[in-house]
Amino acid sequence: MTFEDTPEIAALRERVRALIGDHVSPEFLRTFVASAEWQETANEFCRRLASERLLTYAWPEEYGGGGATIWEQTSLREEFWAHHEPRGAQYMGVNWVGPTIMRFGTPAQQRLHLAAIASGEVVWCQGFSEPEAGSDLSSLKLSAVKQDDGTFLANGQKIWTSYAGFADWCFLTTRTDGTARKRAGITVFLVPMDRKGISVRPIDSIMGPNHLNEVFFSDVVLEPDEVLGTVNRGWDVIELVLKHERAGVARYARSDRMLTDLWQVVQSACGPGASELRGGVARALVKARIARLLAYRVVGEPGGTPPQPSAARIATTLLDQEVAELAMATLGADSLDANPELPLGGAVEDAWRYATTATIAGGTIEIQRLLLSRSLTAGTPSEP
Repeated sequence: MTFEDTPEIAALRERVRALIGDHVSPEFLRTFVASAEWQETANEFCRRLASERLLTYAWPEEYGGGGATIWEQTSLREEFWAHHEPRGAQYMGVNWVGPTIMRFGTPAQQRLHLAAIASGEVVWCQGFSEPEAGSDLSSLKLSAVKQDDGTFLANGQKIWTSYAGFADWCFLTTRTDGTARKRAGITVFLVPMDRKGISVRPIDSIMGPNHLNEVFFSDVVLEPDEVLGTVNRGWDVIELVLKHERAGVARYARSDRMLTDLWQVVQSACGPGASELRGGVARALVKARIARLLAYRVVGEPGGTPPQPSAARIATTLLDQEVAELAMATLGADSLDANPELPLGGAVEDAWRYATTATIAGGTIEIQRLLLSRSLTAGTPSEP
């Protein structure tokens, strides 16, 4: 395992950084702004990436991708996350919606959805969590009842749905057999968000006004050709999604970039606590390298042992929080100022808010620790 870039990957990083520098404002902090203008900025940038075949660079060429290697894909994810994810909400479509449709979708679904994602024209949201089914995803209750004409009628609620307010499509998990055991009787649908009966209610939180939402389904008609995979076998689809989701965000990359900038600040610091801050940054830099190594093991061994994705996620989410706290302690009141001329580009509050949620989103850290402990003690993967 090496952290050294090949000449090709080094050139790819420079190309991406140049595109970000030319087309994304230094003020771009996607998460907590009051308006949704940042998403249009992200959409424009995605279209730019698509025009240069970089948005889906690692997809197979037959699906509109560039056929790049897994390490080229990893370097792209690192650069985007280090620069505050200028793809905005579209990273979901690129990172896991598209690859899951490649694996489970019908030819018609692949034609409809993959080209649209590759062009940078659509935003997806993930209809997973419910009020009583968060980390315990298999407890979901939103019902999709089959009708005499072959359609399904969906009723229920999703919650914490990121980007639902401006998403075009929803990757929706439903309960199609209420008598089956928890992981059986689940079906995944690919549903347009403008479908009659779907309503979205924003949730204002520490994540900002545009990020989290409740989504309600009231007698929503779902077509049989919108089923992804097999009816009542949706857990097979979900497992692939979780694999992509939990290993697909290079969180350590933003932490690493922040620590590099923070080191320049603490080197010249003096007075009470200065040495402690330098020591804290040095220790966090070591942890950032460890988190990156754990993530690389997941990337390099996709068929590896079950503990690896959970171990990588635990390390990266805790790193997120440690680095954000260090930045707050070092910069003090300046950490609440979004001025891009300040140290760390005015991104500290954004990073701190996002890091606060990092150990909850996508499966809580408690669940990740449970998965890790079960794998280590029993040697078999398990999803609660």
